[in-house]
Amino acid sequence: MKDVIVIGGGVAGLVAARACARIGLSVTVLEATAALGGAVGSHEVAGLRLDSGAESFAVRRNAVAEFVDGLGLTDRIVAPNPAGAWLHLPDDRTPGGSLSVPLPKAGVLGIPGSPLADDVRRVIGWSGALRAYLDRLMPVLTIGREHSLGELVRKRMGRRVLDRLVEPVTTGVYSSSADDLEVDVVAPGLNSALTVTGSLSGAVLSLRSAAPAGSAVAGLHGGMSSLVGALVADLEHFGVQIETDAPVTALRRAGSDEEPTWTVTRRPAAAMTATASTPATAATPGDAATPAADASGPEPLDARFVIIATPGAQALGLVASLSPAHAALAELAWPSPTAIELATIVIDAPELDANPRGTGALVASGTPGVTAKALTHVTAKWEWVAAAAGPGRHVIRLSYGRAGQDSPTAALSDQELLALALRDARTILGVDLDAGAVQGFARTVWGDALSPATVGAPARVTQVRELLAATPGLELTGAWLAGTGLASVIPDALAAASRTRHAALGL
Repeated sequence: MKDVIVIGGGVAGLVAARACARIGLSVTVLEATAALGGAVGSHEVAGLRLDSGAESFAVRRNAVAEFVDGLGLTDRIVAPNPAGAWLHLPDDRTPGGSLSVPLPKAGVLGIPGSPLADDVRRVIGWSGALRAYLDRLMPVLTIGREHSLGELVRKRMGRRVLDRLVEPVTTGVYSSSADDLEVDVVAPGLNSALTVTGSLSGAVLSLRSAAPAGSAVAGLHGGMSSLVGALVADLEHFGVQIETDAPVTALRRAGSDEEPTWTVTRRPAAAMTATASTPATAATPGDAATPAADASGPEPLDARFVIIATPGAQALGLVASLSPAHAALAELAWPSPTAIELATIVIDAPELDANPRGTGALVASGTPGVTAKALTHVTAKWEWVAAAAGPGRHVIRLSYGRAGQDSPTAALSDQELLALALRDARTILGVDLDAGAVQGFARTVWGDALSPATVGAPARVTQVRELLAATPGLELTGAWLAGTGLASVIPDALAAASRTRHAALGL
């Protein structure tokens, strides 16, 4: 019998497994796919090793930097180009036209702190800026405490701010409309600051002044998948058994309430270990897999403790059999998963050396001639990628898929997606990119995540955590509970592991 079984080999699962193994607990990690790291993956495109999922982490609270330091990766932390991103929007002056403008600097999720500033007026015009300025004159008590970010912005600053500033940011970051996002999740402290300052723009300025100076995000030289490689190396050092291609099909509780045990049933594993030198990723399945002997039939494993670190739908499905109360968790008002597809292009285009749209652009919904919701000019954003690519060669990544809408790329072949991505890139960047100059292309799909930021999320998460607190020996963690990004995921995984460690040691 193992001490701990961790179900899920994404970053949350690997972090929790490492924390448990470091004090001598015997740990097995079961990952359903051939790839470790979850949304922190990499792939090789035109000879370049690039991030296929998350490319950065938020620096707030220093949580990720401290964890990275413990892995010996501090010297790899890099800051992005401070030039910032642009917005690509419908052009009010030209029917059917579009335009690109820099994203205003002094804002929170696109909400401006100074509605009359030149960079804000350039986006929303004088009429939109004057309407947004009315926020300064509007009594707070007539509005009350809002849950929906979209409703808050619409009431305080008007539709122009919402449609042309906030929506492009929220769909780019959370793949959700601002109307569906919980204010206290995506902008902690905003409601409280609104009450204190008396205006939404004042609240934004208050939050901005309290934020640490410098970039809000950082990355790792060589890509965020370096984090996965370092985690796997540590797990191997502490004797953790890692099984890939081993989806868990059932979870059963046995023993007594005082000393429960768990039986985990998984499909026979095709890979039993993972190497630190070539971590498996979403785009390179099997890179880290060492094939094991063939097996047949479901295989049970027993453990004193279980930590589930899978996406939300899978986690809820696994715990549903434990009791009617656990089954009821799946009936809460969870949002529908959004399928996101990324198109990565490596292209020889010296005309992009000038970084015409800074580090990339966020696209407003309904912008004519563009299907993508965002474009990242990777070689403009990260100096290490530009150095690896060489002069005149550029990496651009386009993102497709908005919440509540069918995927616009799911039915496209690789060639059709490449053609669409090039058309979108030409329009957004304002540069005539030659299809014949493309040196490499890759597509990556992320499609089964429950958004942790939609309206009602805090109440749903509280119900899950309260029930789990009354279920000895079982922990759940992951972005669907903790929140988007490594700055939320890593502390939550460490907290789940800490509770498991204390229980295992009888503390």
